[in-house]
Amino acid sequence: MDAGQYIQDALFQAAVERKFEIIGEALNQLAKTAPVMAARIPELPQIVAFRNQLIHGYATVNASTVWSVIQISLQPLLSTANLLLAELDPA
Repeated sequence: MDAGQYIQDALFQAAVERKFEIIGEALNQLAKTAPVMAARIPELPQIVAFRNQLIHGYATVNASTVWSVIQISLQPLLSTANLLLAELDPA
């Protein structure tokens, strides 16, 4: 899917935004329960703030901005999460 297809697909946008809401809430909870681990996640405050904007700023959510986050920030976050999870369960 390219940016144009994403912007035209409201259902897919809603699904992606929901997943970002879940990610942001999980990281918010991690910051409360395991702050040392959470501190190792780059841009954690921005991720939680993005979640808050998605949750509370429905009228201001910009599909192009969400697309940019997908393209720029999602893979590094996934890599960091996988690294941290591997440290918890090195088996």
